[in-house]
Amino acid sequence: MLTDGGTAHLRPITPDDTEALQRFHLDQSAESVYLRFFAPMPRLSERDLERFTHVDHHDRVALVTTVGDDIVGVGRYDRVAPDEAEVAFNIADSHQGRGLGSVLLEHLAFAAREHGVRRFVAEVLPQNRKMVGVFRDAGFEVTHSYGDGVVSLAFDIDPTEASIAVMAAREHRAEASSLHALLHPRSVVVVGASRNRRSVGAAVLAHLVEGGFTGAVHAVNPEAFEIGGVESYPRVSDVPAPVDLAVVAVPAEAVPDVVRDCAAVGVRGVVVVSAGFAETGEEGATRQRELVRLARAHGMRVVGPNSFGILNTDPAVRLNASLAPELPPSGGLGLFGQSGALGVAVLSSAARRGLGVSSFASAGNRADVSGNDLMQYWESDPATSVVGLYLESVGNPRKFSRVARRLARAKPVVVVKSGISGYGVPPGHTVRATRAPREALDAMLRQAGVIRVENIHQLFDVAQVLVHQPLPAGQRIGVVGNSEALAALVADAAVSWGLELARPPVSLHPEATAEEFRNALEGVFGGDPEGPADAVVACFIPPLTTDDTDVATALAEVSAGSGTTTVACFLGTRVVSAQLSVPGTHEGETCVVPSYPSPEDAVRALAAVTRYAQWKRRDPGLRPHLTGCDPGQARAVVSAALAGAPEHPSGVRVPDVAVAELLGCYGIGLWPSRVARDPEGAVAAADELGWPIAVKFADERLRERRDLGGVRLDVADEAELRTDLAAMTARLDAAGETAPAGGHFFVVQPMAPAGVPVVVRTMEDPLFGPIVSFGMAGDASELLGDVSHRIPPLTDVDVADLVRTVRAAPRLFGYRGTPPLDVASLEDLIAAVSQLADDVPELAHLDLGPVVVAQRGVTVLSAEARVARTAARADSGGRRSLA
Repeated sequence: MLTDGGTAHLRPITPDDTEALQRFHLDQSAESVYLRFFAPMPRLSERDLERFTHVDHHDRVALVTTVGDDIVGVGRYDRVAPDEAEVAFNIADSHQGRGLGSVLLEHLAFAAREHGVRRFVAEVLPQNRKMVGVFRDAGFEVTHSYGDGVVSLAFDIDPTEASIAVMAAREHRAEASSLHALLHPRSVVVVGASRNRRSVGAAVLAHLVEGGFTGAVHAVNPEAFEIGGVESYPRVSDVPAPVDLAVVAVPAEAVPDVVRDCAAVGVRGVVVVSAGFAETGEEGATRQRELVRLARAHGMRVVGPNSFGILNTDPAVRLNASLAPELPPSGGLGLFGQSGALGVAVLSSAARRGLGVSSFASAGNRADVSGNDLMQYWESDPATSVVGLYLESVGNPRKFSRVARRLARAKPVVVVKSGISGYGVPPGHTVRATRAPREALDAMLRQAGVIRVENIHQLFDVAQVLVHQPLPAGQRIGVVGNSEALAALVADAAVSWGLELARPPVSLHPEATAEEFRNALEGVFGGDPEGPADAVVACFIPPLTTDDTDVATALAEVSAGSGTTTVACFLGTRVVSAQLSVPGTHEGETCVVPSYPSPEDAVRALAAVTRYAQWKRRDPGLRPHLTGCDPGQARAVVSAALAGAPEHPSGVRVPDVAVAELLGCYGIGLWPSRVARDPEGAVAAADELGWPIAVKFADERLRERRDLGGVRLDVADEAELRTDLAAMTARLDAAGETAPAGGHFFVVQPMAPAGVPVVVRTMEDPLFGPIVSFGMAGDASELLGDVSHRIPPLTDVDVADLVRTVRAAPRLFGYRGTPPLDVASLEDLIAAVSQLADDVPELAHLDLGPVVVAQRGVTVLSAEARVARTAARADSGGRRSLA
């Protein structure tokens, strides 16, 4: 993705690029050639072409970016020392200013780090300010010197917080720009428009025109000169004016030709409403991949295929390039869906509730544009204040978490995620397989500050509060109504959802007048000696003698002047006309009180918004600064474990000595242990390690069986040790456990400080990437599922939450009079494990347990690791635009 929202294909150079590289050079201006080579060079010599296109991709790496079949940028590095390389770029004159140099630098640095290069150097002419700017703005600490008319630059390429922030900001701008081009086109062409009013193309064309699109509308149909008052052309390339957006509604097999035609005239994006792609099987999946390849190679984005379309209600645009018959009213809610049928339901629900929409997109098969792209756009879109996503699948959870966390700090994000039953993903969606526990997705969403709801109904319940009301300042609520029973229901619901009652509910008599309601409401909003409520729930059973519209007006007026979050329940009625909307305190502002047909709906929505407000107010934390980490050595340990090892579904078990070395790379120490095969060996180990000791079966399967008594603690001397070993062996024999060749082995360790045993684990999931898990050691946690999960990278706040969200966490903080334990050291351990998992994707599984948390320090008694050769992560350091 480039800064103007277009796309380019970045790949290694090959010998087949010789002719294309010469064409690229010949198209360059004399000035650009001089800035790159420090001398005039009309043509590249055969020797230069050979040297530039034949590289080993280790000591000499060259990358090219292409648009269509043309090379538009070249970046390369040549190693000049074991850990240093010289880097250079050349960008086509017509593509300068699109961020190509920055993208090439990022990818070259990523490749260089993989091959042991840690420092880049470059020589640049002083007048080449654009290239100097690329290096300076990359977020690295650049040093420079001047001599012989050349500026010499040097910088370490290990990622820094600044360089990571620069990459994220550039990615955000690029993806937001690409969606802005789709949602703010100056001209739209409908390919496949027809005079048959029941056809998809005819519907989209009619909706564009009837919706009042402010730009130019064109139609493509080789058999018609005019359709619905819009002039028609045989092909997109025949349209006499520039085209920004194409809506494609032709048979699937014809779509690639349409995309090629769009590419020839510089169309920025295509919305493919046609079906017949990956949802139909492998042939359709191949067609879908070709569609995306074609579009991206020519700088276009694709919405769909199998899309319901896109909308933008901005009065300056009024784009209805969709199957929705009407453009919804303008408002602050941005909506994203995947299924076309659900697009109808989502827009209909918004309209029924009077919720204005800023923009909407249906991704269909999500072959290119996804919810991640829309979130990038909505973050900087002033018309959008709340984001609602209906997700049938999440193709890149790591990126979703990263983008959503940043967006949620500025604007609330509400997500409906279907598929919790685990029955796979919708046809047509490309999603990696996952082994992650179901709870991992919930943990990821909570970590990112996303409000997860169960269905569309709840999505709009929550959105009504977020769009129309301020965020609650706390979780204390007041309740007022005309029924004690109804007020009791509200109070019970509030307590069950984790809210607090600021004061007892105020209940009026059933026939109370609107003026009595107003007085009661003013009293509740005014607070009491214990402090005002952070939110108010007003509930009413429609009385026989009082007009409920008068009550609604009173509620809206009192609420507008209070600044307090307010929701209403007019029992059995979802909307009470316009009486719940009144002018606000600022010019042009309207204050609306959301109304619900049941108290449970009102309180559930309020509770969800309250939790979000608490998350937003909380310090997001910082990534822990770990000293002494050596990721390079850790990767070397992993590579050695994988070398020559046969593939195994669960990975290759790392030898104990290598596990200790791997953990040591991140400052994690293992408690000493010795393996003994007989009592004499056990006694010798105990003498070496020091008494008292713990002894246990080396076989973890046997150790975990409580009936075998496979763990003995506080063994004080040789006699006690021999007695325990004899008893352990006797139990094995009685249970019929046959000893392996060489007999049963035992592990001997010095006694660790007293404390609470816990377990820290990580796993590398093909979909989520690394997942860090924490729980108390023992059957109770395993059987009850009392385990928490988080997705790295973790901040110190994430680590603290990971520890505290298990239900048994009070055991660490002084439960029932026991002394509080050293939770800070436990959090340091988890932070180190998280960093290790994030740095080393080949670490398929790491199990630290038990880990004893004592009053001072933590002790890792045992560790097991498995490693595996894995595919690149979906959101890795090498920034790829993945489907």
